[in-house]
Amino acid sequence: MPQPAHPFKLYADPRSGNCFKVWLMLGLLDLPFRWVSVDILRRETQTAEFLRMNPQGIVPVLRLSSGETLCESNAILCYLAQWNPHWFPSEPLNQARVLQWLFFEQNSHEPNLAGAHFMTRYLGRAQDDPEIVGRIERGHRALAVMEQRLARHDYLAGETLTVADVSLYPYTGTAPDAGFNLGRFPGIRAWLARLEARPRWLTIAALAASHGSLLDWSKRVLHGV
Repeated sequence: MPQPAHPFKLYADPRSGNCFKVWLMLGLLDLPFRWVSVDILRRETQTAEFLRMNPQGIVPVLRLSSGETLCESNAILCYLAQWNPHWFPSEPLNQARVLQWLFFEQNSHEPNLAGAHFMTRYLGRAQDDPEIVGRIERGHRALAVMEQRLARHDYLAGETLTVADVSLYPYTGTAPDAGFNLGRFPGIRAWLARLEARPRWLTIAALAASHGSLLDWSKRVLHGV
């Protein structure tokens, strides 16, 4: 695929793992984009302007060069993968296995890992809060599912890197910050190290160190990483 005629616009909050995964994918593909900061804690996703882009009132949102918008982080990953089909296989069964992990991420993994992370890091709730305890228990069960796969394979879907790995990476990588014990999951730890050793792969910590708070970078143009 040729480079897009105009840079994408990524409406995102840098504290969000769902936004980070899109930012990471754009960088891995070396696609030009403009970051537009949206502060979810200030309810900037609930303005009339934002709700016209995404009636759900959530980030990320990717505006295409055509002016159309695309929501849902995993849908955006699949769209961006057209610039390098390596990331999203076309063979039906292999593609379905990638989708299987993307659905798992949004249904079993993200609600618990991301939910616990948000409540503890940004709402200041204690890790012994009953709701957070429940999310951590369910999150450990989701991590155990990943461990079953990664104890025997290098990547989640097939034997090569795909958007499934990009999708599951952010909140798995930050899980210890929210009270999850990755010491129980050597396969996951090896997978994280494998991803972070790849060229152009950045962590959320690297994003913060490289650019500071992107909340202060509204409308600044970024190209790749």
